[in-house]
Amino acid sequence: MPVLSLHQPLSPRSIPRPAPPPPMPTPARHVSSHALLAGERELVIQHQGSEYHLRLTRNGKLILTK
Repeated sequence: MPVLSLHQPLSPRSIPRPAPPPPMPTPARHVSSHALLAGERELVIQHQGSEYHLRLTRNGKLILTK
């Protein structure tokens, strides 16, 4: 690593540059529960070899179970 002296002018290469900002995250997709359930009360989602059940309760809430 080169040693900087107070008597030498700094070259642009010796001045550390700030790291570039991280890339902006991609916004999440929005899908309505009505579009997913398509009038049904339950939907089965297959993910990595497992099945998950998305159910619409009588109170209008969603429950996801394995």
